[in-house]
Amino acid sequence: MDDPTLYRSVIGALQYATLTRLDITFAVNKVCQFMHQPTLDHWTSVKRILRYLKHTASHGILFQPQQSMQLSAYSDADWVGCPDDRKSTGGYAIFHGTNLISWSSRKQATVAHSSTEAEYRALANTAVELT
Repeated sequence: MDDPTLYRSVIGALQYATLTRLDITFAVNKVCQFMHQPTLDHWTSVKRILRYLKHTASHGILFQPQQSMQLSAYSDADWVGCPDDRKSTGGYAIFHGTNLISWSSRKQATVAHSSTEAEYRALANTAVELT
């Protein structure tokens, strides 16, 4: 792209949309990695995300009153999920009753030597967030 201004502007709006649309977080993160020098292929990916949002406008996070004060947490990790740097991606979701109140999905800082190590790191991040 000759002028990446439009690309960067749309990516900024998509980053804001990820606050309530968790389903696009991974895709938006991927296209954000090319903000310094986007190509037409990256712009095509951005347009695909926008089309997806258009057709799923009724999706989002819904908060409902809860009788229970129970917290539930779920964590997961993939091992060597990124083919570029061999790092794993870990994530968690924390619920208050049935309401999702905290979530994260990010590439781990170092390369895990096993799937157990990758899962342990994701679990440790979940425990920190719960605490």
